[in-house]
Amino acid sequence: MLERIQEQKNKNLLRTGLLIVGMLILLLAVGLLLIGPRGMIWMGIFGIVLAMLGLQVPTETIMRLYRAKPLSESEAPYLNRIILQLANKAELKKVPQLYYIASNSVNAFATGRQSDPGIAVTYGLLRQLNVKEVTAVLAHELSHISNNDMRLKGLTTIMGRMTRTFSLVGQLLLFINLPLLIMGEETFPWLGVLLLIVAPFLSTTMMLAISRTREVDADLEAARLTGDPSSLADALQKLDYLNRATALRPVQYKIPKWLSTHPQIDERVARLRELAPRYEGRINWQALDRFLRQSPFFRQTGFWV
Repeated sequence: MLERIQEQKNKNLLRTGLLIVGMLILLLAVGLLLIGPRGMIWMGIFGIVLAMLGLQVPTETIMRLYRAKPLSESEAPYLNRIILQLANKAELKKVPQLYYIASNSVNAFATGRQSDPGIAVTYGLLRQLNVKEVTAVLAHELSHISNNDMRLKGLTTIMGRMTRTFSLVGQLLLFINLPLLIMGEETFPWLGVLLLIVAPFLSTTMMLAISRTREVDADLEAARLTGDPSSLADALQKLDYLNRATALRPVQYKIPKWLSTHPQIDERVARLRELAPRYEGRINWQALDRFLRQSPFFRQTGFWV
């Protein structure tokens, strides 16, 4: 039911907005405590400049850091056909550029703005997942682009860093003036001391909560784009199993939910499974099959692209 997805997406949007307001209030409180109203105006300008600079890093530059290779339509007609269909359904103005990373890790990620989007897939992902599962993962990553999640991540990162910087500077000044505070020659509200101590933790917690909310929204949007939530659920379970199996740690430690950037896999899978009976597939697999094995990239690597 599209109504149900839209209802959940509206809740996610409201939750994201409240968390951003919470981060902003925390930043303003720590900043005002430390440098006052006039200082906050200048720091606000400085933060806006940093945010704009951080959001304008070209996708090609980011992908170069990961040693990612662009996949042209002639090299990977199958993958590019899928991306084209998904981008059209998401009504993106520009189709994301596909990149390939020669790594055994089972991973995919999106980067860039809607005007300069890119999605990278690894060797391990293409090797381990089937066609429908890869399509679902691509739809999830494309949803981050259509939802402007990278822009939001850049904004929250700047806010979080500014809050931590203010807090650390404030704690340093308190330590330097500790003798004067003990002798009573200087005063500082204990509530302000507590705020300086807990502000970095609170800011990070809210930033992680925003990240988890955006992941849920990307899952829902991917289900809407493909009409196949079961394949995304299968892909998530497979990714979780493979990444845990290939981890170097002999013992797997479960990260607390509130310290994770992603919701628990069980929760995501259960949400998608609940949607599955209500959907019919929207990807024309028969039309895509004729592109299979036509690529020289397939002949070089041994798997479909």
